[in-house]
Order: sequence, then structure tokens, then C-alpha cells
Amino acid sequence: MKQNEIFEDLFVLELANNHWGKLERGMKIIEEFSQIVRFNNIKAAIKFQFRDVDSFIHKDFRDRADIRYIKKTLDTRMPKENFKIMIEAVRRGGCIPMATPFDEKSVDFCEELDLPLIKIASSDLNDWPLIEKIAKTRRPVIVSTGGSTLKDMDDLVKFFKNRNIPLAINHCVSLYPSEDSQIELNQVDFLRERYPENVIGFSTHEFSSWDLSIAMAYAKGARTFERHIDIDDDGIAVSPYCTLPHQADIWFKAYNKAKEMCGAPGTQKRIPPKKEVEYLDALVRGVYAKRDLPNGHEIKGENFEKDFYMSIPLQKGQMSCREIMNGEVLIADIKKDEALKIDSIDGPYSKSQDLKKLIYSRGF
Repeated sequence: MKQNEIFEDLFVLELANNHWGKLERGMKIIEEFSQIVRFNNIKAAIKFQFRDVDSFIHKDFRDRADIRYIKKTLDTRMPKENFKIMIEAVRRGGCIPMATPFDEKSVDFCEELDLPLIKIASSDLNDWPLIEKIAKTRRPVIVSTGGSTLKDMDDLVKFFKNRNIPLAINHCVSLYPSEDSQIELNQVDFLRERYPENVIGFSTHEFSSWDLSIAMAYAKGARTFERHIDIDDDGIAVSPYCTLPHQADIWFKAYNKAKEMCGAPGTQKRIPPKKEVEYLDALVRGVYAKRDLPNGHEIKGENFEKDFYMSIPLQKGQMSCREIMNGEVLIADIKKDEALKIDSIDGPYSKSQDLKKLIYSRGF
């Protein structure tokens, strides 16, 4: 596998709020979204959040229900065995299992589960003890840029480049949810320009029109995408930045349409399809004799308007305005108003069987 191939056209679906620590709920989310992924022929990873809660929260603050992040972390904790069950469900569903580890012990758990990808959260992109630990796994990494400084990003990119570890960079605005006016999609252009060796992506939390934003992000060159996912059929409130299964279906279809409309990579000239070539050939003027011309007559630029004129339709085997060249010589008599055919001249086009075949295959 090429170094960055795992990131290309990858959707990262993050289980929102750690599926509230409920195994049954997590399994249902995995099942429903795996079906949507398969139906739309998408490459997707389902991402978990790992925290070693006993060390992650200081013992003196574990009863502080007034601190929202602490309360949610405690409310959504679950045993490792349950995570292992869910990871296997992700693999059976045809998706890639991955996780965001928030502490060093959780990085060890990523290795224990043999996860192919690791995510660095926006809040941790300058947590160097954690980053050093992640780098030791040698696994490909995705990082989100939300709230970062330019120096943070430059340092991180240099760090992974020096270790030859694949790194994808997701443009991200850490506002939950984000308004359309806040998502700053031009940052995709900036990141592609500044880090041309890295795959650039878009991690999105907006709630207005994710189908439009993904089409725009793809057109700008983003090639990996991330959203939170959830379900709403069990009485648990869904955060407004989360994607439900039917919304993911819309999102994937918008991506596929954007990919279809953007076409070939913008790094090379596209090859026009046969139907387009045939359409344009019908508009090309063919070369006709303005007067009787003898065998051996030399076609000269200064005399061209006296000897020839150009009109439509272009006929099969006829020379067009594209091929006529100064210095070509007639090898047969040409009558007035007769089409100048490739077999009637001695020139570079007449010497190539492939070019002759092409000229005879086009036109009226």
C-alpha cells in the first residue's frame, strides 16, 4: 500500500458521546451505519474514543458533577471487553476500526486491538507526551486542526515526516455545531498548499447543509472526511452536530456526485471520452480544393487560400484544418471542390497507419 493510500476517499464516522457507554446502543449504530456504507460503496472507518478513566481524571475530582467533561467521561465509560466486541462488529461490517486515544494507556489499547489508524484530537495536537507515544506505534495518523496555531501544525507535520509516519490533516472548526459562515472551507486550499505531501481532509460539525459542504470540500481537494454519527430511536437526545443514518446516506450520495462531477485528478490533462471527440469532430472544417490541382503539387502556406478552402462537414479520411501542413505534396490529382483525403498527400499523417485509421474513423 502507498504511504497515504489508506487516507484517500476515507470517511471517518465517530461514535458520538462514546455511544453513552452502552454496548447494545453502540452495536446498533455500527450495524446501521455499516449498511449505509456498503449501500453507497464508501470506504469508511468507525471511530471510538478511548480513555483510561482511572488515570485520565484526577481522583480528587471524580465526584465533580458540575464539570461537564468529567461527568460525561464517567457516564460513558465502558469495560475493554465491550470495546473489543464492538471492534469486531466494525470489521464484520466491512469498515475500518480506529480510535482517538486521549492518554498513553489508551494508545497501548489501540495496539492491543491492532487498529490500523489512530486519530489525534484537536485538543491534543500539542500534547507531546501523547504524540510521542502514538508515533511509537508507527501507525498512520489523522489529526484535526481545530484551534491550532500555525506553529503547532508545522511542528506536528515535521515531527511525523521525520519519522516517515503517514499523516493526514483535517481542516476542522471546533464549534459544536458550526454555522455555514464558520466552517472556513478555504482552509482546505491553505493546507494543501502548505503541506503538499499530506492528504488533506475535512472534519465537520455543521448542522445546516453537510451535503453542500462535502461537495465543496471535495472540489477543493479534501480527500478524507469526518463526522459524528448517532441514532435517535431510543429516547436519547441527539446532538445537533451529529449525523443520523438517513443523513449519512445523503452525505455519501453528495460525495459521489461531487466526485463524478470533478472527474479526473487535477494534476493532469483529462482524456476526452469518445462521445465528446465525435461531437467536436462534427464541427471541424475539412479541407477542399478551390481549383483543380495536379499530382506533385506542393501545399504552401502562402498559397493555401488560392488552392484550398475549408468547410463542414468533415468527411471520413479527409484532412482537416488541424492536420494540413506546409510542404506536404499531393500524390494524386484533386478536382475542384473535392475533399483532400489523407491518401492523396505525402506527409507525416499519411505515413502512420494509426493516424490514418483515426482520420478514417471520424467525420461524416
